[in-house]
Amino acid sequence: MKQMTWHMSDKKDEDGDTSVVVETRPKTARPPLYKVLLLNDDYTPMEFVVHVLERFFGMTHAQAFEIMLTVHKKGVAVVGVFSHEIAETKVGQVMDFARRHQHPLQCTMEKED
Repeated sequence: MKQMTWHMSDKKDEDGDTSVVVETRPKTARPPLYKVLLLNDDYTPMEFVVHVLERFFGMTHAQAFEIMLTVHKKGVAVVGVFSHEIAETKVGQVMDFARRHQHPLQCTMEKED
């Protein structure tokens, strides 16, 4: 998508009209965003999920508790929206942390529509 800029010229054409010069500049596209999702399982303790949300997503205890309940009831919840690199890092951190604590917690990412 190009952004157009209009400039008035002081030059007059043969009819005495002032001409308009149109310049096109490429418009900077925003990078795509990615949703980070936490998936429910029957084994990971609720307190661990709350701890993960507080630690890796900077949530307050109350926010983390609400999201944990959403994951528990609906099976999945969006826990944040980030650039590709940050989303990928967060998913890796959560998965590594869960694995080290021997929990099957799953965290994924998908491109935002």
